[in-house]
Amino acid sequence: MDSKNYIDIYTDGACSGNPGKGGWGVYIENKREIKQLNGSELKTTNNRMELTAVIKALEYFEKGENINLYTDSKYVMDGITTWIKKWKKNNWKTSQKQPVKNRDLWEILDFLKDSHNISWKWVKGHENNHGNEQADFLATSAIKIERL
Repeated sequence: MDSKNYIDIYTDGACSGNPGKGGWGVYIENKREIKQLNGSELKTTNNRMELTAVIKALEYFEKGENINLYTDSKYVMDGITTWIKKWKKNNWKTSQKQPVKNRDLWEILDFLKDSHNISWKWVKGHENNHGNEQADFLATSAIKIERL
């Protein structure tokens, strides 16, 4: 498919303390719009914020979009493209027979990923990639915002 028909989505999560106050950020770029989303949680982990960013990005769109999804999280990238198949086969247990951490978010992401045609792409963080830098800025900014 022509890459011009794809929506580019960059996601990032951040945490001040781990666990601690966390933020997530989503930077979306396509021919229709540039959109920025972010949010925070008081007591969370960096991995939960990375997953939340991807979930919020996919929830933003109706079903059936062609998406290039960029993440700088090896945890998200490897989890959704490789590990999840084994986890589901092993009743959500790791290869060490331990319960999968963040299973609640992995199950949501697993459901949402089937609603779109997603090309998963890993990018190195903090390497002057504009979309990744924007997502990082949104995630870290969300940590500082006081939410009621």
